[in-house]
Parts: sequence; C-alpha cells; structure tokens
Amino acid sequence: MPDPVRLGGGQGFYGDTPRAVEGLLAEGIDYLCLEALAELTLAILQKDRARDETLGYTRDLPRYLAASLPAVVDGRVKVVTNAGGINPAAAAHAAKETAKALGISGLRIATVLGDDLMTRLGPLHADTTSRLANLDTGEPFEALPAAPLFASAYIGAFPIAEALAQGADIVITGRVADACLFLGPLIHEHGWTRDDWDRLSAGILVGHLLECSGQVAGGNFSGEWWTIPEPWNLPYPIAEVAADGTAVITKPAASGGRVDVDTVRHQLLYEVHDPASYFSPDVVADFTSAQFEDLGSDRVQVSDVRGKPATDTYKALLAYHAGWAGETRVAFSWPDAPEKAKATAAILAKRVEMAGIEVREWCFEYWGVDALGGPTVPPLAPGVEPPECVLRAAWRCDDERTSRAVGRELVPLALSAPPAGLTGMGRGMAGASTELLGLWPTLIDKTLVDPGVTVTVEEI
Repeated sequence: MPDPVRLGGGQGFYGDTPRAVEGLLAEGIDYLCLEALAELTLAILQKDRARDETLGYTRDLPRYLAASLPAVVDGRVKVVTNAGGINPAAAAHAAKETAKALGISGLRIATVLGDDLMTRLGPLHADTTSRLANLDTGEPFEALPAAPLFASAYIGAFPIAEALAQGADIVITGRVADACLFLGPLIHEHGWTRDDWDRLSAGILVGHLLECSGQVAGGNFSGEWWTIPEPWNLPYPIAEVAADGTAVITKPAASGGRVDVDTVRHQLLYEVHDPASYFSPDVVADFTSAQFEDLGSDRVQVSDVRGKPATDTYKALLAYHAGWAGETRVAFSWPDAPEKAKATAAILAKRVEMAGIEVREWCFEYWGVDALGGPTVPPLAPGVEPPECVLRAAWRCDDERTSRAVGRELVPLALSAPPAGLTGMGRGMAGASTELLGLWPTLIDKTLVDPGVTVTVEEI
C-alpha cells in the first residue's frame, strides 16, 4: 500500500497568518493547501478589482509563497490555493513576480480558469436547464436589483488533480470550493475516480476538517477552551490520508493547541446544514457515517466515510451593487445605559428624517444587552443594571454622500443626548461609509460550466 499523503492546512481565510507555514513545512507535508475565499472575500476582491483591474486576488498570496517557495523549489512540497479569487491570472502573475524576487526559477505554475461566468450569463440565463433563479428566495434572474459585478461557480477538485498530473508545483484557482483544495491532491496521488463516492467523500471530510486552519486543532473551541495548551502558539493541522480514505488528523508537535475527538468533531459540524448530505461539487458526503478514534499524542483517526453521487449542478454566486452602508458606535455608562442607548437611536432616526435624508434600511444593536443572542439570558438580578451599553447604529443609503450625511446627524448629540457618558468608539461618532454588494446564490447545470474550465501550466 502506498504511503499516506500528508496535507497541511496553512490558511483558513484571507488575512490569516503565514507564520504557521514554517511549522507545517518543518513537520514534513506533501501539499500545502491555502484556503483563502469566502463570500465576503469575493466582495472585497471585487472592490479591489474595481479600483485596479490587475487586482482581484488575495493580496497576501505573495507572503504565503515567500514562506513556502524555498521548500517548493527543493521538491519537498507543492502548493494548492484558491487565492486567485476573481482574477486567477493576476494571482499567477503575482506568484511569478514573487519567485523572481526570491531568485527562484524552474517552477511550474498552473492556473485553473473557468469558474468566472460573467461572459456566459446571457446564454446561461437563456438555457432552460439553468435560469439563474435565486437559490434562497426562488426569485427569477430578472429580479436581480442591479447588473452583476461578478459571477463565480464553485467548481471542484478534478481540475486541480489535472494540474498536478501535468507536473504543476503551484496550483492557483479561482472559486474552487474550499474542501476541494484538499481533495484534488488526493485524487491525483491515489487515483480516485469520479464515481468513487466513498473515497471522494472521505477526501471532502478531510478537507472540511483542515480548511479552517487552527479550528480543528483547538482554535475557536466551544468546549473547555481554557484547557487548550499554548493558544498563542498557533496550531495548524495536518492530515495523513491513505488510499482507502482513512485519515489521521494531527498537528506539528512543536505548536500549541490540541487535536482530539472533541476538537475534530467541533470542526466537523462547522458551517454544515445537513451532516448526512454535505453537498460539494464532486460528491455528496455523509459526515454521519464517519468513525473517530483518538490515537493519543494529538492524533485522531477518521474512517468509514460514505458518500453519494454528486449533483448535476454547481452552486454559483453573483454579486451586484446594493448601495452604501454607514456605521457608528457609541457607549453609554450606568445608570440606565440601555435606555440611554435606545433613546439615542430613536433621536438619531428622527433627526435624519427631519433633515430629509433618505435611509433605505436601519440596524440598531445594543452591545452588552441583546446584540449577540437576543435579550440577555439569564436576566440580570432584579435591580441590577448593565454597567455599560454600546449602541451600534448602521444604515443603508443609495449613495456615499447620503450615507455620510446620516453619520453627521449623530455628532451634535455629544452634548445633546440623554445624560451621562456618551462616547464615540472605533470609527468615531460621525461614522464611515462603504460600498455594499448584494449576493445572489444560484445553481447552474455542470454541463454548461465544465467545457469552459481550463488548466494552463507555465514554467518560470
């Protein structure tokens, strides 16, 4: 039986730290998988690309490559990442420039394209099998409030496997589904086929466990979180995956954190709606079938994962301009802190109305009272008041100028609000404005996407 493939989860989101890469490489991994995307990330990248057409990828990619390229050129590891975002070609160019700056040559960089659907939206909408209806609301594509700014399909792992089969040292993709970054190398190394549902499912489960970097190793742990060793010494995970799909989840020995059945199952259910049918582009995984065994020494074995045939569709995400948002935060002290905050919110809304400023949508939250989980539970003892309350006011307007005008209506209340203890926080009382993007999830028949998926490998 061939040796297990060792995968390292080196990134969980855009903005994560590349410092954990060193520990993974020192431990010895075959593939460094960098998961950089989320719906919010795509919106951020769209704003970047709107300012500069050479952008649209995650701009921390060069930092991750600088940390890993020496090991890549030595043949110790390969890198797979979806940091290409909505501009994978630009990300590949950034990768080449990073290698040149380090004096590195002889690398083979693969770019996976085809998830971008913008040039095909017309034919896709016209096709009777894919009408681009909103996946959440059922609204027809014609109800899209504004023209799409980007449209990305969540494609799967097989193009990554193809790139590796062509000898790629670095694989850069666009909106490949998170867990598929880890499944791709397993398909390549173990020869798993498109209908090998149980093994594909096992690979997706492994990818799901590793995709959020430190979480499977004790980060964000909801159990006895205070018992996690050295949480400042960030633990990033490793999976040793055998050809039959059996895997061992572990971490670098020199890092902090902990890997046990509790930390693993905590991550297993993260962002999962139906664990018996976890949809991915290449398979529908049954997470409930998995068996977990604590092997000790920060090693947990995962086995017996079962899967079902993949669906005929890809999820896709469209984004459109949805106005401008403003936000401000002010704090109130005891006594009557929540009442002061609520009164100030009402005064602000009334002042904005009196000024003739049109707000499309308001959001008021009362931190310390009901912002995270509804009314405080359990309630405070009779006669006991919160010592402080933070009002977060947010609003949506049609344009940036109007949004900024709303925030200015709060400033006079520094001396004219309910008594005692109003103070600005964070961005200040006048607030700040940012462009809003609305999201439109939909499903698209795979046969309409797959012919446009390409893999290009270039040696530098």
